[in-house]
Amino acid sequence: MSRITALQNLLTKEPGDAMTRYMLANELYKDGQFAEAASELEEYLKNVEDEGAAYRTLADAYVQIGKKTEAQRALRQGAQAARVHHHEGMAEEFEEKLREI
Repeated sequence: MSRITALQNLLTKEPGDAMTRYMLANELYKDGQFAEAASELEEYLKNVEDEGAAYRTLADAYVQIGKKTEAQRALRQGAQAARVHHHEGMAEEFEEKLREI
């Protein structure tokens, strides 16, 4: 059984498990399933106050599928979340990526 399938099975049993959803999103991203990864990350971010890292992957996934506006939104939200959690370097990274898109 693949990691993706195993994580999907876990989510079927515990759909509210944010960490499992985050792990699934990362596995989907690594597997090149960018739209699916973005969908899982959007769901994750509805339920968790992320410090910024999930927004990076979300923005990258959107770039991969040609959704520039969504990628920009994710980077803006990520920069804001990073600043709230005192991750200035991460916020600056997001703002630099935002200028490049």
